[in-house]
Amino acid sequence: EPRGRRDRFARGIAASPGAAVGRIVFSSQAAQASAARGEPCILVRRETSPEDIRGMNCAAGVLTERGGVTSHAAVIARGLGLPCVVGASEIRLDARERRLVAPDGRVFREGDLITVDGTAGEALAGEAAMLAPALDSCFRKLLSWADEMRDIGVRANADTPADALVARQFEAQGIGLCRTEHMFFTDDRLVVMREMIFADSATDRAAALARLLPMQRADFVQLFEIMQGHPVCIRLLDPPLHEFLPHSREGLLELAEALDRPLSEVTRRVEAMAEFNPMLGMRGVRLGVAIPEIYDMQAQAIFEATLEVAGRGDPVVPEIMIPLVSARREVELVKTRIDAVAAAVHTKYGREFAYRLGVMVETPRAALRAGEIAQHAAFLSFGTNDLTQMTYGLSRDDAGRFMNTYVQSGVFPEDPFHILDVDGVGELLLIGAERGRATRPDLVVSICGEHGGDPESIEFCRRAGFDYVSCSPYRVPLARLAAAHLAIRSREQPNAS
Repeated sequence: EPRGRRDRFARGIAASPGAAVGRIVFSSQAAQASAARGEPCILVRRETSPEDIRGMNCAAGVLTERGGVTSHAAVIARGLGLPCVVGASEIRLDARERRLVAPDGRVFREGDLITVDGTAGEALAGEAAMLAPALDSCFRKLLSWADEMRDIGVRANADTPADALVARQFEAQGIGLCRTEHMFFTDDRLVVMREMIFADSATDRAAALARLLPMQRADFVQLFEIMQGHPVCIRLLDPPLHEFLPHSREGLLELAEALDRPLSEVTRRVEAMAEFNPMLGMRGVRLGVAIPEIYDMQAQAIFEATLEVAGRGDPVVPEIMIPLVSARREVELVKTRIDAVAAAVHTKYGREFAYRLGVMVETPRAALRAGEIAQHAAFLSFGTNDLTQMTYGLSRDDAGRFMNTYVQSGVFPEDPFHILDVDGVGELLLIGAERGRATRPDLVVSICGEHGGDPESIEFCRRAGFDYVSCSPYRVPLARLAAAHLAIRSREQPNAS
């Protein structure tokens, strides 16, 4: 409620819009316990990691001391529709004492009531007055008019069936990015995933993957059914495997007990998997090349889900996307194995099916070598979060510490993680699209980074002739409306295009 009283105690980056009231919790376990009691909570962390996804699923909102608009907390919160404020760097967290200290000296303890305003980027003491959004017939009518005018597609980034339902509610034209790693963080799957990571032999790894296969297949069946024939672009596993492992002593102890291994062995192996630069390490397609059984399992699950849903009368042509590519040979290696899996599934079930293989362009080299890569790809989707990070040499998670100073000093006109840098990153997009289409004229080109929901970034993609943008489900209405505004403006002012 804009006219309500606001007792602000912290200011940060507005990472995910909306507002929520809840009691402070400092851990995912506390968030889960709060949800079990039926009490709304605000998860407060220094920064979130994949281990916190279960806690975020149980929270009403998120507040972090560190991070930027494309940090882990921000991206996950937007996907979940959670109000989120990140980079509130002036607060001091004391997780051991379960308290946070505000810049003005006020102390907030676990259980205290606060409000997170993800639209304004503020945290407020106590319970602020709220207004509910009006998703009524007028809202839907306005967006239907927008769809009649816009000339670029709008898809949603959706990782789970729940995300897909939201995407359909907001009438996205399909899923432009399904990050499969988020399917593995529920308790039952995480245990099996960790068994696979700790497997001592290829046989043990295959046994764990065989247990994950039906879980993945069930996820894809649900996604295909929810999307009802709309395209679904599934990204193969991307993060380094150590992100699925615990790092606290309590977590390591639980893992040792679950795996029936000595704590010393588990600790040693977890420490050995740590990387100095995990965003640049053993992740993405590098996993698919080094441990190809993982992508084999995912491809089999996709193809079997495709046949299951198609058997009920719904046509499905899945799109499989290879992440973090930087060389043509990487695509060749993964494509050869996926084609082999497709042939095996066809032989096993005796039924035909189609699929499209594409590449997520996240490295500058992939953009520059798009002509070669497009020889083996039906589509290129630019992951502008990582592409911006690698082009600038900026950390998505840490740049928030100095970004305001840089913008205020005129170093950057805007935060490049929030609004696409059309001069630098944008030039890589143009080069990649041009070279890719020179090789393959029917190449589908899109972006699936968080810039897909920003109006200025959509304008660039539209002028560049991209086929669609993809953004978090809750940003789909804004993207649809912005695309219509841009189309109308270009017709009124032809030179604007």
